[in-house]
Amino acid sequence: MRIHDLKQRLRQAGAGPSHEHRFLRTWLRAQPGNSTKRPPEKFFPASLLAALPAIETDLAALARIQVVDAGEDGSERLLVALADGQTVESVLLPREGLCVSSQVGCAVGCQFCMTGQSGLLRQLGSAEIIAQVALARARRPVRKVVFMGMGEPSHNLDNVMEAIELLGTAGNIGHKNLVFSTVGDPRAFERLAQGTVKPALALSLHTTRADLRRTLLPRAPNLSPQELVDACERYARASGYPIQYQWTLLEGVNDGPEEIEGIVRLLSGKWGVLNIIPFNEVEGAGFNRPAWERCEQMARTLHQRGILTKLRYSAGQDVDGGCGQLRARVAANPRAGAAQMRLVRGPTPSVR
Repeated sequence: MRIHDLKQRLRQAGAGPSHEHRFLRTWLRAQPGNSTKRPPEKFFPASLLAALPAIETDLAALARIQVVDAGEDGSERLLVALADGQTVESVLLPREGLCVSSQVGCAVGCQFCMTGQSGLLRQLGSAEIIAQVALARARRPVRKVVFMGMGEPSHNLDNVMEAIELLGTAGNIGHKNLVFSTVGDPRAFERLAQGTVKPALALSLHTTRADLRRTLLPRAPNLSPQELVDACERYARASGYPIQYQWTLLEGVNDGPEEIEGIVRLLSGKWGVLNIIPFNEVEGAGFNRPAWERCEQMARTLHQRGILTKLRYSAGQDVDGGCGQLRARVAANPRAGAAQMRLVRGPTPSVR
């Protein structure tokens, strides 16, 4: 289901713009229907009230939390079951953040990512993306949504942009707190600049060497790191938000002096921040996580060279929190997964 289809259904049931906005706001904020001053029966037309039970049932069927894997750092990795039996992951992060998925699987095939090992299975509809936010908000507040879960958002642009627009309006999330993460698809740079809601942009850079990037991200667009940074800089000026350059740090691969010099050449004077994220161990990937001291040294050196650098602690390390890992574990051994993790059956949300 897409948000467009849901809006059409509401209108066919007699909803006007204000009714539609209240319904969508209540759903994606996970609010009870009686949380406003005017109860639904005094605000919605009778025809819409009659249609609401069926609409609510269909929305509740879009997605449900199947497994919660809680980390000691306050993160919660959620395995979300979709109506067709497929599953995706979303992650409740410390400090009221949420990471959502945009696809089941991913076509880019990043060598250090568990999701990429499965390939692309299908796209998520915009309503399925929003459902992840609604489910998470039923557990705790969410004030930031990052599209960094399973999938490459630029490969599902229509649905992702529709979800972003709703989150930035009825969802009451500040535009700079909506983060679109991409490997660097030219279509994304074009569409993001045209949107009513312009999210912040995160680029999965990972290396300054074009040859190594083709190896690590085999099906990413064939743009050089310089071309990607130039496109990001244009979007930063158009949107008013600095770019978040993502760098998964792999021991002996992209943590050496050559990369440090390349980063300085590429990012000096650019409006952005480099997020160094130590590799989140993926079994069989063939990469290792550098020692924390090495990560600190690289971040410190770059900062001294004039590059705004943040060393990120990957949330959920104690529960193998890398994208796609929970889904893979449960798929490989569902009985063990159910025994080790908490199964969740949440209440059906209602706007009435």
